[in-house]
Amino acid sequence: MLRLKNVRKVFQAGTVNEKVALAAINLEIPAGDFVTIIGSNGAGKSTLLNVIAGVYPVDAGRIYLDDQDVTGWAEHVRARLMGRVFQDPLLGTAASMTIEENLAMALRRGEKRRLRKGITAAERALFRERLAELGLGLENRLNDRVRLLSGGQRQALTLLMATLKKPQLLLLDEHTAALDPKTGEKVLDLTIRLVEEHRLTTLMVTHNLHQALRAGNRTLMMDEGQIILDVRDAERQRTTVHDLLALFEKRGVYSDKLLLANAP
Repeated sequence: MLRLKNVRKVFQAGTVNEKVALAAINLEIPAGDFVTIIGSNGAGKSTLLNVIAGVYPVDAGRIYLDDQDVTGWAEHVRARLMGRVFQDPLLGTAASMTIEENLAMALRRGEKRRLRKGITAAERALFRERLAELGLGLENRLNDRVRLLSGGQRQALTLLMATLKKPQLLLLDEHTAALDPKTGEKVLDLTIRLVEEHRLTTLMVTHNLHQALRAGNRTLMMDEGQIILDVRDAERQRTTVHDLLALFEKRGVYSDKLLLANAP
């Protein structure tokens, strides 16, 4: 379970540019929930993921992951428990290393560094098996440099790396937004399959309202650093993209990015 208690984050506090990015957020995400997060630009979506991941320290409040208080933990320490995929396909992988070398790093996340044999035959077999599940033919390209992959292939690999060693929490920050629509849908399909298969507790930020209602079992809407909508289960199944757009319009928080992401 992920639990945030009165979490607050302010940028440039005490200046004319002060920005309250998160205003006393209280949130509980039970183990196995797949939560999508929507909101206009500057609503606090990515900041929420960043404070959970430890990129930014909180100014107030506490963060708990599976009953561990991780509020004071450094980002690299939390990374042992969390998987993350970013919007930019160039992030999350080492471009100059091979596919199997990237997967080996992911498999050993959180382990103490020590002298050991390189990639074992058993590990290589595991990599081929998991890559084959992607349906992209990457299982036959273990020794290819990651820089040779397309954006969609690289994002699929990053997703596999983030889930190869089951994380306690998976964070997805608009991970399909930089891809063309067809490739983005394929990566989303893969995301849904991996999350369901491994029963991963997941937070996914997106501007695409169709994706927000299609993936997972719960949707949050944020505005001005607050959670203004929390729908799940039967209520969420009854919620439509039109309903969400109407709420955005009511609050006057339309943005170009939001409109483009949800154009017919």
